[in-house]
Amino acid sequence: VTQFMVDMVNPQLGEVVLDPATGTGGFLVCAIEHLRKQVHNAEQEATLQNSIRGVEKKQMPHMLCVTNLLLHGIEVPNQIRHDNTLARPLICWGPSERVHCIVANPPFGGKEEDGIENNFPSNFRTKETADLFLALIIRLLKKDGRAAVVLPDGTMFGDGIKNALKEHLLEECNLHTIVRLPDSVFKPYANVGTNLLFLEKGEPT
Repeated sequence: VTQFMVDMVNPQLGEVVLDPATGTGGFLVCAIEHLRKQVHNAEQEATLQNSIRGVEKKQMPHMLCVTNLLLHGIEVPNQIRHDNTLARPLICWGPSERVHCIVANPPFGGKEEDGIENNFPSNFRTKETADLFLALIIRLLKKDGRAAVVLPDGTMFGDGIKNALKEHLLEECNLHTIVRLPDSVFKPYANVGTNLLFLEKGEPT
């Protein structure tokens, strides 16, 4: 699934690839392998080295992600930050920080600590981690940027804030493909239905 998502987004050398909830770095490793097929000289390899970005909240997965990238040829993986991407006000992410490609499987089923939701506009305020990440991913994409995201059923088919988020997604991005995954894909970690969302920012769905 991870490789399929990266191949669908199809990052090109010179584009920045971000996973805002990296875990141990599986998506970024696939992105590195995808980009390395386009590398034919030292200058292009240097471009690749500077194309990978990630943020991970938990210390152990962050350390494993850094190790994983070292093993896959990223010489100084200092662009993998140990931080919570959601802890920064959404409005503070400016144009210079936006990226070409995002591939992510944000945590779902969990709740953020008190106060995190205040970093988001009032119509998006929730403690549901996956919903907040969807709002963040839309913000972080450049115009014509592409994303592939794993999200639970509730994000796409819920009411209230979830519906407001879906409307925002459909207005800001072309959600061109939804792939329904079997319920068993994330067992035993999660038993909820999930979908792969593929989108491009800049035109409405």
